[in-house]
Amino acid sequence: MGDPQYLAHPQLALAQAVFTLASPSTSSSAKQSSLSTLQDAIREHKMAPLYAYLAHPQTGKINPSGESGSAVMSPTISRSNTSMSSSGPPSNALRRTSSIKTPSMIGVLGGKTDTSVGLPWDEALYDELKADNEKELAAIAKEEEDATERAGETELLAAQSKRAELYARIGDKDAALSEFEKLFDKTGVLAIKIDIVLAIIRIALFFDDKLLSRHNIARATTLVDSGGDWDRRNRLKAYQGLHLLTIRAHNLAAPLLLDSLSTFTSNELCPYSSLVVYATLAGTVSLPRRDFKSKVVDAPEIRAIFGADSDSDRLLALSGAPSAGPGGDDEEMAGDDSTAKDKDATATPKPTAVNLTALASGSASAEAQALAEPKYDFKPLSTLINSLYTGQYSAFFRALSTVETDFLSQDRYLYEHTRW
Repeated sequence: MGDPQYLAHPQLALAQAVFTLASPSTSSSAKQSSLSTLQDAIREHKMAPLYAYLAHPQTGKINPSGESGSAVMSPTISRSNTSMSSSGPPSNALRRTSSIKTPSMIGVLGGKTDTSVGLPWDEALYDELKADNEKELAAIAKEEEDATERAGETELLAAQSKRAELYARIGDKDAALSEFEKLFDKTGVLAIKIDIVLAIIRIALFFDDKLLSRHNIARATTLVDSGGDWDRRNRLKAYQGLHLLTIRAHNLAAPLLLDSLSTFTSNELCPYSSLVVYATLAGTVSLPRRDFKSKVVDAPEIRAIFGADSDSDRLLALSGAPSAGPGGDDEEMAGDDSTAKDKDATATPKPTAVNLTALASGSASAEAQALAEPKYDFKPLSTLINSLYTGQYSAFFRALSTVETDFLSQDRYLYEHTRW
C-alpha cells in the first residue's frame, strides 16, 4: 500500500515541551531547555499560529491572562471539527478527566500553570513568521492553479497535501483539520485515507482534544478493518493505546501498548522509551497477577530497557543486540528468604534482546533513533513492578514516590492522572 504519509507534523515532542514549560512540577533547568527547544522550532518551522496561541500577551495559553482571554490571535480551538458524536466502539468511552471538554495544550494542568519561565512575545518575529506563512501559501496556491490547468488530479492532490501539511507544521489546528478533511474526501486510496486520519489523531493529541481523538480513532478503525495493511494496523494500535491512556482507561490501554512493544514503528507518536513507560504503568494498575507477571515483570522488551545501566547498554537493547536474557533471578524471587526477596525487589534485570529493527523509519537508522531516545532512569520503575509482584511493599511505596516525581508529574499524558 506504500509508505505512510504525513508523519512529519505536528511534532508531539513540542507539545511535551509546552507542558514542561508551563507545569508547576518541572524544574527550572527543564523549563529552560524546553523554552530553547520551543523557540528554535517556532523559528525553524515558521510557526506563527502556534506562537500566537502560546505567547500572545492577551490570548497566549502560557501567559497569565491567556486561558480566559479571547482567541483573536490564536488558532481557534472550536468544537466545529471535533465531530462530537457519541457513537464509536465501547473501548473508546471517555472517562472523567478535567481536560475532556476544554481542549488545550495545557488543559491537563487544570489552570495551575507556572509562569516563572515564559515564552516572550515578539511582535516583529510574529509578523515575520506570518509573512513567511503567507508566502508559502501563495506558492502552494500557484502550484494548485498550475496543476488544475496543466496537470491531472494526482498533481492537484499533491499540491493540496502540501497545504494541509503546512498548516499542521505551523500549528494552525482548525485550518489543518479542514484541509485534511478535504483531502480525505478527494482521495480514493484506502492507505492514504488511513494516513490522513492518523494525522488528524496526532493533531488531536498535540492540542489534547480527547473528543477529536476518540472520533477519529473509531474512524481509523473502520478504515483499517476494511483492508488496511499490517503497518497501518500496527500504528493504529499504538495510537489507540495512547489515547486510552490519556482518558484513564488503563485496562483497555494496557493490552494495546504492551502488544506494541515488539512491533513498534510509530516514532512520530512517541519515543520507544516513553512507550515502555506507558505500557508498564498501564499494565501495573490494570492486569491480574498472572498477566502482570508474564506481560510486564517478565516481558523481554521491558526487561531489556530497564536493565540498561548505561547509554551503551541502552543502545544495545534498543537496537536488538543479544544479551544474557531474563530468568536468572526468578527462582530467588520465589524463595522464602526475605533478604533474597528484598534484593530481587530492588534489582534491575539485565538487558535482553529486543527485536526493534523496525524502529528505523525514513532516513533514520535504528541506532540513530536509539541515541535520540530520552534518557530515563528506569530503576524506580523496575523496583516498583518487581516489589509489587513479590509483595515487598516498603520498597514498593518508596519506588512509587519516586515514580510519581520522575515520571507521572513530568509527562503530559500522565500528569492529569497522578492523584488517581
